Amino acid sequence: MTARNASCPSPSAMPNTRTDSYQLALQQLTDSALPTGAFAHSLGFETYIERGMVHDEGSFGVWLSAFIGQQLTYSDGLAIRFLYEGAPVAELDSMLTAQLLPRQLREASTKMGTRLLEIGNEVFPSPELAAYRELVTAGRSAGHQPLAFAVVARSLGVPLPEALAAYLFAAVTSLTQNAVRAIPLGQNAGQRLLRNASDGVAAAVEQVGHLTPDDFGAVSPGLEISQMRHERQRARMFMS
Repeated sequence: MTARNASCPSPSAMPNTRTDSYQLALQQLTDSALPTGAFAHSLGFETYIERGMVHDEGSFGVWLSAFIGQQLTYSDGLAIRFLYEGAPVAELDSMLTAQLLPRQLREASTKMGTRLLEIGNEVFPSPELAAYRELVTAGRSAGHQPLAFAVVARSLGVPLPEALAAYLFAAVTSLTQNAVRAIPLGQNAGQRLLRNASDGVAAAVEQVGHLTPDDFGAVSPGLEISQMRHERQRARMFMS
């Protein structure tokens, strides 16, 4: 008999296939190259640039911290948690539509969400995803990004804390990359911002776990007003 190749691991030494499977899938879902159109949205920070309030690494870091602690926590993050806990996706979709007051923000969420549903249907299909996509196609739901992500992540078996952290950090990464172009900032500054923002993301994940349904959509008016003003900004790089 031929001896077993020493470089070939035994079955008992092989990694946990299920864990590895969802971790790799999660990396694909949150990759900045995923074509959802996130590169086209500032989600309001461009208004602060136009007014001179965001103009360098430090001032963008202040805005990003507020965005993480407010909109990403009380809106997107809480919607993801509620879906994981069994709330009907159609109900959460309606709630998100109602509480996303700035028109551009609603449109950004549904454009990126609809695209994510299309991608997910091709690469990570599941009955849950198909059901949500059918609601959107039929015009009964809008198809918001955090819900599309949550449906895919839950069907892949991603634990809630990991799904929340991945979603929030992916949003932070997209916004930081857009700020690097728009302010502009250097690439090293962008990496420093991401490192500093990771603490805010961890805090947001913890905070989401303690919020109640009454907290849903409790976002700073300043963020929402800036997002509304963007609609009438004379010159802009981004759709929102």
